[in-house]
Amino acid sequence: MLILTTVLTTGALTLTACGSRDDDNKSDGGSGGSNTTVVIGVDAPLTGDLSALGLGIKNSADLAAKTANKEKTVPGITFEVQPLDDQAQPSVGQQNATKFIDNKKVLGVVGPLNSGVSQSMQKPLNDAGLTQVSPANTGTELTQGDNWKTGDKKRPFKTYFRTATTDQIQGAFAAKYLYNNAKIKQVYLIDDQKPYGAGLAASFKATYTGLGGKIVGSDHVNPDDRDFNAVVTKVKSSGAKAVYYGGEYPAGAPLSQQLKARVQIPLMGGDGMYSADFIKLNKKAQGDIATSVGKPVEELDSAKDFIEAYKTAGYKDAYEAYGGGTYDATWSIIEAVKLVVAENDGKLPDDARAKVLDAMSKVKFDGVTGPVSFDQYGDTTNTMMTAYQVDGGKWVSRLSEAYKP
Repeated sequence: MLILTTVLTTGALTLTACGSRDDDNKSDGGSGGSNTTVVIGVDAPLTGDLSALGLGIKNSADLAAKTANKEKTVPGITFEVQPLDDQAQPSVGQQNATKFIDNKKVLGVVGPLNSGVSQSMQKPLNDAGLTQVSPANTGTELTQGDNWKTGDKKRPFKTYFRTATTDQIQGAFAAKYLYNNAKIKQVYLIDDQKPYGAGLAASFKATYTGLGGKIVGSDHVNPDDRDFNAVVTKVKSSGAKAVYYGGEYPAGAPLSQQLKARVQIPLMGGDGMYSADFIKLNKKAQGDIATSVGKPVEELDSAKDFIEAYKTAGYKDAYEAYGGGTYDATWSIIEAVKLVVAENDGKLPDDARAKVLDAMSKVKFDGVTGPVSFDQYGDTTNTMMTAYQVDGGKWVSRLSEAYKP
């Protein structure tokens, strides 16, 4: 279900970032010209169970491009957004990466939502020298390599960046919140066996047990299942005071609902749970807890213009958990293009992809989510995390802090 806002040209294959209905003013994307088109690819699940998060990503990237064109952030450059639906499937994400690579006007890609999808996209984008910035991936290995747990951190792909912090940080933050703030000392641990969920659960477990918390049982579930009575039976008999679930809301919501039908304990998860749809799908969500990257944009002075502009644009879908981070991810590519053009006498060079990639290490600005810049691994330098709890049918922030494990 791909919903286009009313300001876009009906039936267009790409979203026109400048707000114009006329395509006659586009150049061929080469060097020079009074109005050169730069395309920013967006990869996200625009259909399926995770589409609520994906559509928020698409819209927020589109808003950033529109704003840059309206404000003439890069004189002579018109930004467009090309959204592709990855259906939350790694194989589709890889196909989308090829499409972005083949479109020579694409100088950067925003997304995807899922760490598992990103694993399939990183190498082809890296081989093509095409910059990628995810607003949502939290798998630590994506930036620091598979041996990061032993301290052997090595950046596997120079083209990959993100405005979301890592599972190493998120899992540890969640564990400390549950142990120290919620005062829960006995947890049943469940994950969906996907890279995101398994990584988050592992990070949670390491910190939680280190604090003195007890994992009274653990299990894996299929993220496509919706009947969790078997694992709920195990949880009930374990004496757990909470369930920590490494996974996403399409399975997390029914898991929580079936859990509370038999035992009144909260379910906690990561940013994959932090969605309004978790509450819509779960009649027993009251008291459940989720962590998410950054601070609620509604509480940030830096996000006021973003929130107002998003409302004014008339998007039919909420910006959800990753709206602010997506805007900043898109803007980081825009800022890199700005640096490249400024260093090339106001023109886009023939080797623009390589130059944009080089410029990413220099990008630094005050964004929707706060100061935006990247470290030597491509990770965001902003480690702000927030714990939320469902109260009265909505997510309510309980604690926000910049966190270092």
